[in-house]
Amino acid sequence: MKITDDISSLKGIGEKKKEAFAGHGIATLEDLAWWFPRSYEDRRKLTPIGELRPGKPALIRGEILSRRYSGNPYKKHVPVSFLVSDDTGMLEVVYFNGRYMSRAFEIHGRYIFYGKITENRGRVQMVHPESCREGAPEDVREILPVYPAISGISQKEVRKFQRQIEPVIDEIPEWLPEHIVREYRLAGPAFALHHIHFPKDRSHILMSRFRLIFDELLTLSTGLLYMKHDNVREGEGVRLDVSAADEFIRGLPFPLTSGQKRVWSEIAANLWESHAMNRLVQGDVGSGKTAVAEISMFCAARSGYQAAMMAPTEILARQHYQSLTEDFQPYGIRVGLLTGSMKKSEKKEVLERLIRGDIDVLTGTHAVIQEDVAFRNLGLVITDEQHRFGVEQRRRLSVKGANPNVMVMTATPIPRTLAVILYGELDISVIDTMPAGRRPVRTVSVDGAGRSGVYRRVEKELAEGHQAYVVTPLIEDSEKIEAHSAERVYQELCQKYRNYRVALIHGELPQAEKDRIMSDFYQGTIDVLVSTVVIEIGINVANATVMVIENAERFGLAQLHQLRGRVGRGSDQSYCYLIQGNETDVARQRIRIMCESTDGFRIAEEDLHLRGPGEIFGTRQHGLPEMHISDIVRHGDVLEKARKAAAEILQEDPGLMSDSYAELRRRVEKMFGEDIKLEL
Repeated sequence: MKITDDISSLKGIGEKKKEAFAGHGIATLEDLAWWFPRSYEDRRKLTPIGELRPGKPALIRGEILSRRYSGNPYKKHVPVSFLVSDDTGMLEVVYFNGRYMSRAFEIHGRYIFYGKITENRGRVQMVHPESCREGAPEDVREILPVYPAISGISQKEVRKFQRQIEPVIDEIPEWLPEHIVREYRLAGPAFALHHIHFPKDRSHILMSRFRLIFDELLTLSTGLLYMKHDNVREGEGVRLDVSAADEFIRGLPFPLTSGQKRVWSEIAANLWESHAMNRLVQGDVGSGKTAVAEISMFCAARSGYQAAMMAPTEILARQHYQSLTEDFQPYGIRVGLLTGSMKKSEKKEVLERLIRGDIDVLTGTHAVIQEDVAFRNLGLVITDEQHRFGVEQRRRLSVKGANPNVMVMTATPIPRTLAVILYGELDISVIDTMPAGRRPVRTVSVDGAGRSGVYRRVEKELAEGHQAYVVTPLIEDSEKIEAHSAERVYQELCQKYRNYRVALIHGELPQAEKDRIMSDFYQGTIDVLVSTVVIEIGINVANATVMVIENAERFGLAQLHQLRGRVGRGSDQSYCYLIQGNETDVARQRIRIMCESTDGFRIAEEDLHLRGPGEIFGTRQHGLPEMHISDIVRHGDVLEKARKAAAEILQEDPGLMSDSYAELRRRVEKMFGEDIKLEL
């Protein structure tokens, strides 16, 4: 028997069970060995009946004193209860398939039961516990693994199959170098796999889990670091004159924050290197990422190269165009705009100027990556709001230049350990300070009874010449969902705010109409904008000081934070009102966190703990392999160790070609499949 053998080589596995295993990615004995328990049941210690506590599982031993049916005993599924006694008390054991179970137990026989303790009308019960006669072969006092459910295969069967591969597991040799095993105090791989499935005590489980988590994160980190190294493209990159930045920075109407200075120094080091930059710039909403991008574009233009900045929406692209034109005009840097809604003649003129080199900085939407767009000398590519673009779209923009520098900006805070995994091919910079003079947005949670008071405060802000957003979870009323809709709130506010201009925007409107409404709000000709989450990533309106979120319990934590980020862009105090409807415990936690903190990175951490990385980011969306035992959030400390070890290994053997790393190489290729090709 070999670890690579097909699962069907095990006794008791026919076509049906083979198909059931295949549905969970288990095709070989190795896959089965890596089908890890989700929990354990400690069946080593008997609990006296008199000490049982409802809500907890327990192993008990007792004598059956009597049997009682709850109905006709001749019916197949009539419930049956057995009164079980030991020296300390009585317990009622209940089964619903009474006819069968009544034959399984003898009155005055002694049995072992394992199950969860419940209480019903003052009686202590076990409902459908596992059971066996005392002293029978099944009477095993040990820690039993509990595996994720597989339809058609019982827990007992999975344990039996794991027992069959025990000899193969026990022969797995150590495959990591001795110095790594020693440095990280790792148990052997055979020990770890044996004791994760057949533990003798809790300490063995902890030692085994650490080794297996480390192995999985080492494999993941090695693959990602290899791809990152592989992505340092061959040939000379576009080297930019970063000393030109001083001229632009001196002319800014505000001083750079310490976070902006640090991130610019990291970018500048990249831009001066011979290899092209490939960097992710993270910054909370309003942290000043655009200023750092402008400095980089200024250096590109001063170095004789063109820069391109792609935005996710036309209104945002137009806002970039206006601000870039205003900021660069004094320096003679020419800015162009390219969007899908432009007339053919306008687009033709832009394309001609671009190829002639008459445009130094181009901003636009997806139109920038169309095939007919050609640059004379592209040296820098910036994509704004990373989550709105796929990897392929970024790639199509970057190949328009001869090895241009690439910067990706996102306002979606991602904890660093997770960002390292999700964007493993990019270097990471974080702007963690806010511009001087910005006041934190005051966030207030109110229930339905306080709703009218919120709109009175909104009217007070409008009277002072400010603007407001009102966000709802629905476009129109729904019979199935009890929540405020954008259309209903719009009608209500049109009546309430007769002296102010109220507008409605939602995802079903034509793009041109949405752009017009957002432009009007930006220009100040709309006072109140009622919206769905289409404004989650939107324009910078410094005069907007109020954000009202109806049915805040229906929004995710990251969404709530992004929506709040639409206000607080100016020097005036801004407010965010979270109006709650029927909330759950998780919704209460989200709203509590929002009221306690305006730190996007803390909020992102809390969101990860509430939902987990898979639900937030989607492993397939980011090309992240499925993990068997590790969790890149909960095991962040192990991830750091694994990344350090992976970096040392790749420095020693960049292609994993030596015999010492043959098993690591095999694991990396298995984990990443066609996404990776290890070579000299």
